[in-house]
Amino acid sequence: MNESPPVSIELEKLSIPHLVFTHAGPVTSLEQAAQERGQRPEQIVRSILFRIGEGEYLMALVAGPAQISWKTLRAYLGQSRLTMADKDEVLAVTGYPIGAVSPFGTLHRLRVLVDPSVFVEDEISIGSGVRGTTVILKSDDLKRALGEVEIVALLETSS
Repeated sequence: MNESPPVSIELEKLSIPHLVFTHAGPVTSLEQAAQERGQRPEQIVRSILFRIGEGEYLMALVAGPAQISWKTLRAYLGQSRLTMADKDEVLAVTGYPIGAVSPFGTLHRLRVLVDPSVFVEDEISIGSGVRGTTVILKSDDLKRALGEVEIVALLETSS
């Protein structure tokens, strides 16, 4: 790839060390993505966009395949209703297609909630802004790059 993906450019502006990894072909699962990157699924950070009101969005970052607890998220936000943004909203708000979303370089400034699972692994990967390409970095560097974000336990717990 000759041109750096948007997220790599944003991380370079912040002096955050990272690697850009491009998959050889289409990625169809979290497990496949992790395997091709030499990682485990728990090292892949998913950036999920939620609509919390008319024209109002927030991004939640979680690691691996675990699911966000809607009940926990609604309680934390003090809202009874919220939905995941659809693919058109994701593109309009972030500038990135689903599967390449990241909290960096989005078209609109977003409130970002981060589950502690994101910082468990030493090395992680996040969306680059381009499908089939990811950014690999240290979780401590991600934390530094994110700056002031809300760290909130968002994942469903098995009970």
